[in-house]
Amino acid sequence: MSPTPVQQHSDVPVTPGFLGPDRNWHLGAGLMTAATVVAFTIWSFSHSGGEVNAFLLILAIAFGLFMAFNIGGNDVANSFGTSVGAGTLTMKQALLVAAVFEVSGAVLAGSSVTETVRSGIVDIDGMHMDPHSFAYIMMSALLGAAVWLLLATKMGWPVSTTHAIIGGIVGAAVTTGIVTGTGGLEMVQWSEIGMIAISWILSPLLGGVAAFLLFGAIKRRILAPAARAIALGSRGFDDAEDDDDDDDEDGEEDEDGRHVPGYERVTELQQSAFAESAALDLSPGSPGAELAEHASTLTKKERKAARKIERKAAYHALEKRVPPLAAGAAVVIAGMLVFKGLKNVGLDVSIGGGVLLLIMVAMGVWMAVTVFARALKKQSISRATFIMFSWMQVFTASAFAFSHGANDIANAVGPFAAVLDVLSTGQISEEAAVPTAVLAAFGIALVSGLWFVGRRVIATVGTGLTSMHPSSGFAAELAAAGVVLLASVLGLPVSSTHILIGAVLGVGIVNRAANWKLMRPIFLAWIITLPAAASIGAVVVLVLRAAF
Repeated sequence: MSPTPVQQHSDVPVTPGFLGPDRNWHLGAGLMTAATVVAFTIWSFSHSGGEVNAFLLILAIAFGLFMAFNIGGNDVANSFGTSVGAGTLTMKQALLVAAVFEVSGAVLAGSSVTETVRSGIVDIDGMHMDPHSFAYIMMSALLGAAVWLLLATKMGWPVSTTHAIIGGIVGAAVTTGIVTGTGGLEMVQWSEIGMIAISWILSPLLGGVAAFLLFGAIKRRILAPAARAIALGSRGFDDAEDDDDDDDEDGEEDEDGRHVPGYERVTELQQSAFAESAALDLSPGSPGAELAEHASTLTKKERKAARKIERKAAYHALEKRVPPLAAGAAVVIAGMLVFKGLKNVGLDVSIGGGVLLLIMVAMGVWMAVTVFARALKKQSISRATFIMFSWMQVFTASAFAFSHGANDIANAVGPFAAVLDVLSTGQISEEAAVPTAVLAAFGIALVSGLWFVGRRVIATVGTGLTSMHPSSGFAAELAAAGVVLLASVLGLPVSSTHILIGAVLGVGIVNRAANWKLMRPIFLAWIITLPAAASIGAVVVLVLRAAF
């Protein structure tokens, strides 16, 4: 992990030179992607048999991997935006975490069987089409969704990949129905489209409320004592007590002889702690600035006495309040795996067994984090707070990556598996098996997309909408995970992408630093995702039908 919340920015810009400073990483990712494409193409031909249309299969492979690539560039980048923006992970570390957990989630918990008709949005069965027309629809949906995702990613807009693939299927299916005379707009189940529209409001609202409440509590109960302890430092720093250096307690003078109060010399890491306090920040006239200025007028004995009290309160908050918070986070993340992910690998856990397992997980995490918090007492309070929440955010980011690999990869795998099944069997099946090779190849494509095109979405989520730090990033990710789990249980129409964006804004509201101006084009992108993907899918299906 990087030691400060701002170092990740040096990891993103590209400097002059062949492929920039990350040449070896670019080459490695590129070679990995190329090798995957070649190996997967060879596997696909052997899996499909010798009677398949070679050119059509190559197009299907290209469209499917391209869709997975752009899911990585937009959806995976959205998931890691808070971690990179907070400085918890660098871009390279995010790539490695994604490589391990996204691919593992896809292979270990990815769906082994997928329905050929996504989400029941379009009544394709009523069209009585031939298998190849069905394959053209699925291929067009893949390319239509992928092209729109790439455009949105280039603009830095995090959008729903699920809505994109639904839009692609709607556009391609309706166009096919009109051309063949087997259907039209009446095939679309508009009630389902209405539920998608509801999710544009419901998802960010739920995520925002959850993050607002969670992060507000974290700031009041855990971060405020740390910020006060820093403000009462001997020179406005979170350093040693400076027992042997009592000179210039009231501040220093700059080169022009101007008096410089201690709070103006606080390091970037301490500024982060101030910004994350419910009552303290460093803006002129704020309580944080006033307290830091007041601290410079205290005698050394008075400051040390006050600081001792606040440091004790800060370490007490880390030791007593963070462990139950971490245990709760572990329960939410494990609950998603136990009640959603294990079914995909044939393990159906009962309610009682699942609850017992979650209790054991909570107890284990509670004890482990308590021990960790006690060990951090040797660190300064600002560093101890930063380290604690950094590791907790690494945990939530890894869990998010695993869950994403297990679930959202179906947006690319589902249509591709349907096409592969049609090309292999020559008929439309209600369900199509998804071989492990497909999950692995598409998982690698996800990671490749994150590295090559995901940085603008990461910048939007991590720094554009609001400033992120480990504690606020952790709160946003945990709030989003909790809402996703609750919505799944209640059957609410939500989007995980929209929920996380809402959670980031909820954090920004607490800090009074939400960038609503940037949210306008993002919300517009959410609205036009479905029609944009549908339009592209409609054009592609016409081209495919004309070509074949």
